[in-house]
Amino acid sequence: MDQETTRPTVTIYSTPTCGYCKLAKSFFNEYKVAYTEKDVSQDIKAQEEMIAKSNQMGVPVIDVNGEIVVGFDQDRLATLLDIRK
Repeated sequence: MDQETTRPTVTIYSTPTCGYCKLAKSFFNEYKVAYTEKDVSQDIKAQEEMIAKSNQMGVPVIDVNGEIVVGFDQDRLATLLDIRK
């Protein structure tokens, strides 16, 4: 199977001051996971999108192929991203 077709779609809704958001992004970078970052402190449309997906306002909210992870749940993210630590 072509690796490009199996690459997950990852979006992280975050703010610049969120410590757990920074941990999540470091985790993605360590395992070379491509992601899109949306700063909900500056982007109202992204904030509304995040609330619609998660039903809450805390960050980080991480969307992995439509599966929503609230907070930095490293084990769940590793499972969803098929990362073997």
